[in-house]
Amino acid sequence: MAGRGSGGNVIAALCSFFIPGLGQLLQGRPFVGLIHLAIDLLLWMFMLGWLMHIYSAYSAAVFDPYRLD
Repeated sequence: MAGRGSGGNVIAALCSFFIPGLGQLLQGRPFVGLIHLAIDLLLWMFMLGWLMHIYSAYSAAVFDPYRLD
């Protein structure tokens, strides 16, 4: 994957929008992806899972592998 705003990040963001954590898995961040999925499942118990779909897509879209913070 290239840097922020790349085509790969757009694809990852779309994947994460439909299945939270999938985009992070595509970017090579399996632990973060599993955390996003677990939080999403918990939030759906309270009908708030859609919040995690949006956050997960945003997180995948702005990911920059060269930034260390």
